[in-house]
This record gives sequence, C-alpha cells and structure tokens, in this order.
Amino acid sequence: MKLKHLYLVLSILGVCYTWYYNIQWFQTAESPTFLNFFKDAEANFAGKSYGADLTVVVLTFFAFMIPESLRLKIKYWWVLIPLTFLVAVAFTFPLFLYMREITIEKQKDEK
Repeated sequence: MKLKHLYLVLSILGVCYTWYYNIQWFQTAESPTFLNFFKDAEANFAGKSYGADLTVVVLTFFAFMIPESLRLKIKYWWVLIPLTFLVAVAFTFPLFLYMREITIEKQKDEK
C-alpha cells in the first residue's frame, strides 16, 4: 500500500470516527445546538484536556500546512481550513497529507 492510500484511508476513518460520536450527541442532547455541543465538551476537565490538545494539534497542522502548501503549490489547500472546524482535524490532516503526496508525485512525473 502506498503512503498516499494510507493517508486517504485515515482521512475517511477520521470523518467516520469523529462524526459517529457527533451524531450520537446530536441525537441524544436535550438542546442539540453547536453552542451547546461546545459547552458540553468543556463540561469537565477531561473535555477541556481534549479541547486543549486539539487546539495545539490544529495550530501545529496549520503552521505546517500553509507554508508547505504554498511551497509545493498544492491546489485548493485553503479549503482544509474551514473543513478542519466544520468536520474534524482527524479528517483534514490526513487529507492534506494525501493531497501533498499527490502533488509531489505529479511534480516528480513532470521532471
């Protein structure tokens, strides 16, 4: 299996795994709004720990993705920024790595 295929599989896993639980929350919450979702996520120290962890992961991802995308001239990289917040970083980070591998392969083929 090529690395790009692993990244694509991880991206699909990232959206399925995270949104399985998001859907569970929306189906069981008394008042299922996005504002309440974030309030519930910060209801205790464990949730706050996950939030802090994800914040640092997202910032690190953007610090790597933006310059790397510009350097390699990856098309449509900017779409990943809103998708990170609308879907999950577990989806967009491996998707970016997939896009990066595709771009690198194309650049090698052009040489």
